[in-house]
Amino acid sequence: MIEIDVRGYSCPIPVVNTKKAIKENPGKELIVLVESAVSRENVTRLAQSEGYTAQVEETDDGYKLVLKPK
Repeated sequence: MIEIDVRGYSCPIPVVNTKKAIKENPGKELIVLVESAVSRENVTRLAQSEGYTAQVEETDDGYKLVLKPK
């Protein structure tokens, strides 16, 4: 499983890094760590547009998104 930690970055960096990880690891489950609701929403939208489901968990320092290919 690939983990992308983009806490501390504002958009578009979380989306750009997630998109790069999706392209480099096709068909693999990814975990993306973000800290803002805006980043959470943007990464979730990207995941859905790339054919992934996004499971969101709230953490003490933001959100953990588990992206699974459909």
